[in-house]
Amino acid sequence: MKQTLQLRLGQHLTMTPQLQQAIRLLQLSTLELQTEIQDALDSNLMLEVEEEGDNSAENAEPADNYTVAEAPPNAETPATEREESEPASSGDTNSEIPDDLPVDSSWDDIYDNIAAPLTGSSGESSQDYEISGTTSESLQDYLRWQMELSHFSDTDRAIAEVIIDSIDDDGYLGCSIEEVQQALGDEEIELDEVEAVLHRIQYFDPPGVAARDLRENLILQLKQFPLEHPQLQKAQELVEHHFELLAHRDYAQLQRKLKLNDTELREVIQLITSLNPRPGGQIATGQPEYIIPDVVVSKVKGQWRVELNPDAAPKLRINPHYASLIKQVKSDEDSSTLKNHLQEARWFLKSLTSRNETLLKVATSIVERQKDFLEHGEEAMKALVLHDIAEEVEMHESTISRVTTKKYMHTPRGIYELKYFFSSHVSTSSGGEASATAIRALIKKLIAAETPSKPLSDSKIATILSDQGINVARRTVAKYREALAIPPSNERKRLA
Repeated sequence: MKQTLQLRLGQHLTMTPQLQQAIRLLQLSTLELQTEIQDALDSNLMLEVEEEGDNSAENAEPADNYTVAEAPPNAETPATEREESEPASSGDTNSEIPDDLPVDSSWDDIYDNIAAPLTGSSGESSQDYEISGTTSESLQDYLRWQMELSHFSDTDRAIAEVIIDSIDDDGYLGCSIEEVQQALGDEEIELDEVEAVLHRIQYFDPPGVAARDLRENLILQLKQFPLEHPQLQKAQELVEHHFELLAHRDYAQLQRKLKLNDTELREVIQLITSLNPRPGGQIATGQPEYIIPDVVVSKVKGQWRVELNPDAAPKLRINPHYASLIKQVKSDEDSSTLKNHLQEARWFLKSLTSRNETLLKVATSIVERQKDFLEHGEEAMKALVLHDIAEEVEMHESTISRVTTKKYMHTPRGIYELKYFFSSHVSTSSGGEASATAIRALIKKLIAAETPSKPLSDSKIATILSDQGINVARRTVAKYREALAIPPSNERKRLA
């Protein structure tokens, strides 16, 4: 086969670096975007944060040249000249500081004004503090602290360490005592010793910790109740001997077994339901995570207004000083470096602007279609898919998907992810469409208003929705109910 050279003309799409950067910024969440901006500030000397009240933003980057406005008087005055020109304050603490302080005094006794906290007009400290009630201490650390306060022998302490390490975040022991014995690797330790140490740990705080199942957890918590509680004895008997009947809501059998009437059984069940099924959840295991909304929606003079959150990301601009150096430097290498940084900074700012414009356009379109939700709640949510918004803003569905992923909207009804406003639909008898979100809200409302002794079944709920013009099958109702974490009717049954 003979080799030849051929020249062909063709067209194909290529993603430029600028386009790739714009797409990548578009799909970042607020926290990820802040990290990306900080990385850009650290790596590009042409970028800087625009401070509030800075009037030099207008002269940040001229269109055709890089000259900037003259600096204000004394802007470049050296620090030593300023110190010489300004008289020393009478309260200058840096003058005549003794080498050694008296033994019976402290720094604050002599210089009490140095560490004075910054206070506002109200007298309160202006420092930012973490919300109280949070701690980085884990449940295991809390249990070990209590173990150190208790008297344990060396063997018992080793057993307690293994047991504490085997307790999960909910407070339950995740293994059997036989597995604890095997983990110790000491054949001389008997199961009775492991059981004895476990019982001691089970009386640690929080109540019910180190239980092996829900039944044992409830028993441990009931043992710490005051003995004078009127229904304590019956509650202990119910949990210890008739727990299966309680799990299956067999109240008639419970009344016969415990010899209680309706009122007394209701009081016993109320006592049991007041207990904590997850004792380990009382111990916070980390700092709270906060959601920063990208878009803020508010109602002004009867009209819904959509705005970008100004606190979501800092405002950036081209540094005018470094931009002016491009035509001043004599080295070709330095000039090329500055020009590359300037071009990259322009691309980055343009990508940020494109991201903000696209996000605002999509959020505005969503608000226009979901005004009823903002006015009346979830039951008024309309069916909406990505194609509807993409067609309106003249963008591809993949772009809408990137914009609405991990982006949040602050509304008078709360903070929602933009994806929340999209849902499938179910046809109605009138030929319209009902949003799945609205149907879930109706199901939740119907269950909340049902008779406790006769809860609504999935078939009954489907019939009620059908009477309202919403054609939905029983299995669809079951799927929506499970998505709402609502148990079936036989598990919702309780005494009236």
